[in-house]
Amino acid sequence: LLCSLMWAPPRLLELAGQSLLRNEALAIAALEELPTELFPPLFTVAYAERRSKTLKAMVQSWPFACLPLGSLMKEWQPHQENFQAALNGLDVLLAQEVRPRRWKLQVLDLRKNAHRDFWTTWSGSRASVYSLMEPEATQPMKKKRRVDGCRMRGKQPLAPVEVLIDLCLKEGSRDKLLASLIEKVKQKKGLLHLCCKKLKIFSVPMQNIKMILKMVQLDSVQDLEVNCTWKLSTLGKFAPHLGQMGNLRRLLLSHIHMSSYTSLEQEEHCVSQFTSQFLSLHHLQELYLDSISFLKGRLNQVLRSLKSPLETLSITNCLLSESDLTHLSQCPNISQLKDLGLSGVNLTCVSFEPLQVLLERTSTTLQDLDLDECGIMDSQFTAILPALSHCSQLTTFSFCGNPISMAMLENLLLHTIGLSKLSHVMYPAPLESYEDVEGTLHLGRLAYLHAKLKQMLRDLGRPGMVWFSANPCPHCGDRTFYDPEPILCPCYMPA
Repeated sequence: LLCSLMWAPPRLLELAGQSLLRNEALAIAALEELPTELFPPLFTVAYAERRSKTLKAMVQSWPFACLPLGSLMKEWQPHQENFQAALNGLDVLLAQEVRPRRWKLQVLDLRKNAHRDFWTTWSGSRASVYSLMEPEATQPMKKKRRVDGCRMRGKQPLAPVEVLIDLCLKEGSRDKLLASLIEKVKQKKGLLHLCCKKLKIFSVPMQNIKMILKMVQLDSVQDLEVNCTWKLSTLGKFAPHLGQMGNLRRLLLSHIHMSSYTSLEQEEHCVSQFTSQFLSLHHLQELYLDSISFLKGRLNQVLRSLKSPLETLSITNCLLSESDLTHLSQCPNISQLKDLGLSGVNLTCVSFEPLQVLLERTSTTLQDLDLDECGIMDSQFTAILPALSHCSQLTTFSFCGNPISMAMLENLLLHTIGLSKLSHVMYPAPLESYEDVEGTLHLGRLAYLHAKLKQMLRDLGRPGMVWFSANPCPHCGDRTFYDPEPILCPCYMPA
């Protein structure tokens, strides 16, 4: 009985598809008369059974604007022969001078997490089915170029087909599917447009990056992560590609270092090459800069090139001067910030007036603030408390790794208790909870001080506001959390 309950019999559509595919030649011949709603379930069966000839023919007759092949590849594994069959179908389609009667295909979507409901909806209601047949009708085009969905073009016989893909370029990874796609884009000479919304670059030789990006419609890139250990000169070589990404909304750049052999003149040239590209990024909303060695004294050079207000600015593990912070606080494009991160930026020896000004300017929009590992002491923290108390939209505040006393934590709590949206505060272990200068925590003291803060929250009518401590272990670096009991790293565990 249990087995019969767990076993789901195949649906009628699946049985019909399997029956039709027993004679592949008959299935291909029937495509011209096949009802539109039967295409997705038949395509799914053909993909699962690796019916290459049928897949190739179905691509040529696909009756929808978009073929979301990526989500199907994620479910059934990206078999090379299936993928090649789809490319071959496109090849035949684009070689025809006259558009086939049923051809509506304009976008081949290879993104794994896009249109995840497309293939399963066909067993659902008729209304849902027809909403997927013409996705452009329910998602009106706002711009001439659109890469985040399936859009209709005019009915030109030789209109190019867009191929949407998320790219992750890593050294040593051999992606046969990507190699096949790149080769096909080369062959079709403008009839296939390779569009990439999300692009991640790890340690890959620059000549390989250039070769692939030459095939990509760079104005389709909206999210770029460069996670490389590059010299500044290498960044300068990449910069012209960045400038062509006119629709970029999110940029993450990490680990750029300066060579000791680079002259000051060369260094300035490379920095100018990079920062001048921001003049072309009219839609940039999120900027993440991590471990960028050339930033000190040059932050203004980056900020003054911004063409649109930022929603997120994260500068982590960088050296900044006081003048950098001053320029940051005065930048016209930071007044609408929602997220601000300065984790790992040493603020011990700088004036806190610029940070105070920055918080005041963003007080009506700032939602997340990260000041972890900034070396902030009580006297500096006192300077920003009034501005912090005006950040009415703040939901999360983290300032772990700073030498703060229990008295300052209590003062902070009193200043922020009126922030109705503040729900999470991650604070460092107060100085009173350490046993010695080497950073050994006294867990009993920390538990007591944490309980004291929790009681204050209850007494002030905010028991739902979550305050918890997270502190790096001096031995292994892992964090120990307390909320309300300690969640210890292995170094604190008994042998």
